[in-house]
This record gives sequence, C-alpha cells and structure tokens, in this order.
Amino acid sequence: MDNIKIILVETTHPGNIGAAARAMKTMGLSHLRLVQPKLFPCAEATARAAGADDILANTQIFESYEESLRDCHLILGTSARHRSIAWPILTPKASVEKAFACPGKVAFVFGRESSGLTNQELELCHYLVQIPTKTTFSSLNVASAVQILAYELRCADLAKSPATLHERGEIAKSVPASAEEMAQFYEHLEQTLIDIDFLDPKKPRRLMRRLHRLFNRVQLIDSEVSILRGILTAAQTQCEKRMDYE
Repeated sequence: MDNIKIILVETTHPGNIGAAARAMKTMGLSHLRLVQPKLFPCAEATARAAGADDILANTQIFESYEESLRDCHLILGTSARHRSIAWPILTPKASVEKAFACPGKVAFVFGRESSGLTNQELELCHYLVQIPTKTTFSSLNVASAVQILAYELRCADLAKSPATLHERGEIAKSVPASAEEMAQFYEHLEQTLIDIDFLDPKKPRRLMRRLHRLFNRVQLIDSEVSILRGILTAAQTQCEKRMDYE
C-alpha cells in the first residue's frame, strides 16, 4: 500500500494528528501529509501516536491543498455533509476497491474537524467517501475516520490474490492523469470556453464545478488529457482566426 497517501487538511488539534498516525501504522500505512496544521510538530501529537513516531517524523507538510495533491492520480475526499451539487459517492469499502484498482498514487483526504472539506476542495476529488453513520449524529472524529478507512485498506490488502496483482499490472499501462495535469486542463478548458463566448467570466454560475464533476467521474488518463487539450488549442486557434478576419 505504498501508493496510498493520507492527507489531513488544516487539522486544529495535534492529538488528532498523532491518533491518525497510530491508526495508520496499525493497518500498514506509512505516508501522512498535512496541509497547514495549526500546531505540528507537537508533544501531544507524539503522545497520541503511541509508537508511530516514524510516521510523524516522515510526515510531509504543505502550504496549499493543491500542492499536497499534485502527484496523486486518484483523489478520494471524505465528508459527512450532503452538497447542493451531487458528487459521486462511495462507501469506504467501494472507495478502497477504487484505490486498489489505481496503479498511481492515491490520496484519501480528510477535512477540518469543525467543517470538513469545502466545495472548492472537493472539486479536486474524483469521489466523495461517506462513512454510514447515524443520520441524527453523523459527526465523526477525524482520527476515527482515518482508522475506518485504514482498516478497509488493510482488509483489502490481506485479501489480494495473485490474479488481482496481475490485473493491476495490466491496468498500469493506462495511468490516470495526475492532479497537476488535471488542474492545467481545467485552466485551459475555462479559458477556451471564455474565448468562444460559452462562459461569461462575470457570471460563471456553476458551470466549471459541474465540468469538474463530469471529468473527475470519467477519470481521464494522460493520453486523453493530451487529446482534449489539443482540441481546445484548435478551438482557440480557429477563434483567433475568425477575430482576425472580422
């Protein structure tokens, strides 16, 4: 499971970082990333890690959410809240199946203790993972959420068969586009839509958010992104020629 990254966004309580590290180590995970933690390193985090000091020592800290995802090919965001725009939702078990089918780096993202992930942050996720808690009390401690996902990952890892490993080797020929490649694609797409007068930048509404959902659901591979960007470039070129002619 060396390709699995656990990412905690703007964690307020250092104890949750330590508890998450402990949850990871008990289930065989080792890569923890933090985005703007309020307090880290911290003695409380070390105490709550209870022996998972190596994970804390190797934790990567990022100044921006986007930077923490830059090298990831599959991004799974956790959230208990329902959103106004529908996201593809997976159970923990289904999200782990997606993770094991991906040959590239996979990020499981956990939001703030008080408010979770924002809609803007979820736009960079391919799927939304929801743990089936009681509807009248759905608030789950972030370290507990990490433990649940880590357990599902451990179970799936133990259940792997030689056939499954062979299948993953075959899939490796088509690696999903990284978060950085997709970010560049979305910038190119938005600018092209503006150039062809399909998108009014003064009244964007929710078009780009819906397009994020569409392409994240498809989960493009590198070659497909190149094809689409080629089409966008051709559209921009034709638009420029038309303007010159006019």
